[in-house]
Amino acid sequence: MRREGPQGEPVRTSFRPMRESDIPVVCAIEQESFPTPWTEGAFRNELSSNNFAHYVIMQDAESGEIAGYGGMWLILEEAHVTNVAVRAAFRGRGLGERLMRELMSKASFLGALRMTLEVRQSNLIAQGLYEKVGFHAVGVRRGYYTDNNEDAVIMWADLPKARRSP
Repeated sequence: MRREGPQGEPVRTSFRPMRESDIPVVCAIEQESFPTPWTEGAFRNELSSNNFAHYVIMQDAESGEIAGYGGMWLILEEAHVTNVAVRAAFRGRGLGERLMRELMSKASFLGALRMTLEVRQSNLIAQGLYEKVGFHAVGVRRGYYTDNNEDAVIMWADLPKARRSP
């Protein structure tokens, strides 16, 4: 998919499942993106031991560079977004929206009817992104984030039924 960023730089992206070899780059993106980043061990556990986990890598289709990643747990008909992040050098080009739409499409294809996530109450940019792709706030988890006791906004979206070939 071709996207134009504010700088006019086109970005073509491709998606693939996350591999264990991606973890060092994913952890670097975590460091850039979150006050309490996940560890390499946490990602290794997700990929090797969590049967509910589904993680994708978003790459610059031309260079192959990892531009972002996202993950979710799929439990019955609900998908729970665990992580979404775009590398700092790729931000501001609509790739967060592309990544969220990919996760939503994958969840729908795998049978999910709804998707949920938590987002820091102070993270208005992320909340705007999630609203843009169809999420709406339904509640608050008080003191959810352990680094500063910040509340989380709980958001949900209904997913369109996946188109499957016969």
